[in-house]
Amino acid sequence: MRAVVLSKYGGPEVLEVRDVPRPEPGPGELLVRVMASSANPVEAKIRAAGSWSGIPLPAVLGYDAAGIVESKGAGVTEFSPGDPVYFTPEIFGNAHGTHAEFTVVPAAIVAPHPATTGYIEAAAIPLAGGSAYEAIVRRLAVTAGESVLIHGGAGGVGSYAVQIARAIGARVFATAGPDNQGLLRELGADVAIDYRKDDFAEIIKQQTGGKGVDAAFDTVGGDLISKSVPAVRPFGRLATILGSKLDLSGLYVRNQTLHGIFLTRERARLVALSALVEQGKLRSVIDRVLPLEEVVEAHRRLDGGHGRGKIVFQISSPG
Repeated sequence: MRAVVLSKYGGPEVLEVRDVPRPEPGPGELLVRVMASSANPVEAKIRAAGSWSGIPLPAVLGYDAAGIVESKGAGVTEFSPGDPVYFTPEIFGNAHGTHAEFTVVPAAIVAPHPATTGYIEAAAIPLAGGSAYEAIVRRLAVTAGESVLIHGGAGGVGSYAVQIARAIGARVFATAGPDNQGLLRELGADVAIDYRKDDFAEIIKQQTGGKGVDAAFDTVGGDLISKSVPAVRPFGRLATILGSKLDLSGLYVRNQTLHGIFLTRERARLVALSALVEQGKLRSVIDRVLPLEEVVEAHRRLDGGHGRGKIVFQISSPG
């Protein structure tokens, strides 16, 4: 089968698309024919210097997939060959990624494919959409009538976060570059902020009568969490999918809570995301669709700070 293979760490050019043996499912696992898989920043980090991941090389990268069950291992009762599914596999220690024609995955972290969308759109959801759901719904626990600031609202995770917050009934402030202001509004942002020229903290102060937002979610990194502290009300909540080594002492003065988000894998979250998709409340923003052979170009875009929606690989076609 064709697969993206990482044999050594380095720049995008170290990735190779070549034939490798097809894996076989063990007990509790599914063998999935991957129809589509999306690119994520974590893959570029592993490619560059991923010894921290515990993944033995050579390895197949990829942590999102939508596809069709090909076969199943002993003990799997909830899926059958031919079932459309989607999932995000574990990262640490996992050498069987999704940038391949076939992959194996524990059935317990797989969910039925959303009924109203295609494989390309579904493949973009599990990791990015799951991270957004975890942050907005579970950790920040945003409720109707609250206000939330989302940094990087046009990106892979941020674009889902804006829609999820909107579906809840929150007032959404979102940041993006000048080219993506229209997209923010399409996704449901009440206030679109151009991070290149606007002071988001000042805008929020004006829009909230000086109170600040109830919650803030950072998908970009750098110093945004520390800069967001004054824009969040006392006793408010903040969350980030990226670490921060900056001074966060302002959190204590304002009695705020900071959540770090590293996605665990589970079926229930995917089922909840499917429901939002099927209700028309959540869609994928696709930057471009590429064949697997253009994985090097995809990683160059990831390294360059690609900031609009998701890059998706079309790996197989129905039929």
